[in-house]
Amino acid sequence: MEIKEVHNFNIYEESEFINIQNQLKKKISLKNTFSKNSIKLVAGVDLAYWEKENKQYGTCCIVVIDYNTKQVVEKVNSVGEIKVPYIPGFLAFRELPLVTEALKKLVVEPDIFIFDGNGYLHFNHMGIATHASFFLNKPTIGVAKSYLRVNEADFQMPQNEEGSFTDIIINGEVYGRVLRTREDVKPIFISCGNYIDLETSTEIVLNLINNESRLPIPVRLADLETHISRSALS
Repeated sequence: MEIKEVHNFNIYEESEFINIQNQLKKKISLKNTFSKNSIKLVAGVDLAYWEKENKQYGTCCIVVIDYNTKQVVEKVNSVGEIKVPYIPGFLAFRELPLVTEALKKLVVEPDIFIFDGNGYLHFNHMGIATHASFFLNKPTIGVAKSYLRVNEADFQMPQNEEGSFTDIIINGEVYGRVLRTREDVKPIFISCGNYIDLETSTEIVLNLINNESRLPIPVRLADLETHISRSALS
């Protein structure tokens, strides 16, 4: 798969991170750039980390499934040393080098990418799902298992019913959504990445839920693959 080189990754200063985010967020579009009937392939993206000999390493795994049959179409992964330390709000700079290396190995071209992480639900609207969209030039969705608090704003728990949700509204703006994908399980936190609206993001995520997890199938499978890869390498 062809990846657009939006910026290089030889960046280690927080001020540079902010400058890049500020430039890219001007180009965010929370509108669908596709027809829902055209969705055929959906990819899940996840990463895992470990330490070895005082160095930190990571693996990115991408699993592509058929949107209608839910069958796996392709799996790829990348492995490498992590050079950027963890700084809240700037996860993309830490993870994107491995993400882009894995993406380059894809033979098929997914229509939608779902990231284990946030998108628009971010203090600068530039979570990993949004940031990655500029390299992919594809619609992206962020799905997080835990809540990233922005400006000390809390969220309202949705009802205990499959498909129920509450919107995360901060200073009058909708940042994301708390979505109950299954009854009697914890909700997930979804947000637009880019080139897609929140209603469509919700519809796609719910269509990819089965009885095995509260997470959409491709993200859950990518998560499982990261654990396999990490166990083999760490």
